[in-house]
Amino acid sequence: MKNTNGVDILINKDDIPVVAMDFMNEVHYEDVEIINALFELVLVYEKEPNEENFHTVNDQYEKWYAHTVEHFQGEEVKMREMNFPPYPMHKGEHDNALHRMNDIYQNWKETKNIQLLKMYLIEELPAWLTQHIQTMDTITATFFSTGTMSCHAQKT
Repeated sequence: MKNTNGVDILINKDDIPVVAMDFMNEVHYEDVEIINALFELVLVYEKEPNEENFHTVNDQYEKWYAHTVEHFQGEEVKMREMNFPPYPMHKGEHDNALHRMNDIYQNWKETKNIQLLKMYLIEELPAWLTQHIQTMDTITATFFSTGTMSCHAQKT
């Protein structure tokens, strides 16, 4: 897929589910921009596997990881402040995602196997991101905006 400038992109921000809280949507759009920039650098490294490109990929991956940590912490603080009942489950998904990101990154740095990194970005990450937003973040954002859980039946 290419953007309007003809640059390869991995995720189209218009395909990202929208939730009931603007601050969460904005962070998701930032995620997409950072991920797409990383994907572009992965493609560059794949064509020209040199040390400069290796370090450029690493810098972008580290930027993405730091942004993701901040993103998750922002949600988690609000979940705790609002006593969000499924907080442990949502936080667990965040922790698992960060662990997976770290594992992929460490493997990449040790092996310089661009295919491993590329396949993670293409095959695993977009599906996880969409699923997480459609489930965890949608329920969480609804709770943030209404104080109720959309997955529970409401009494009339």
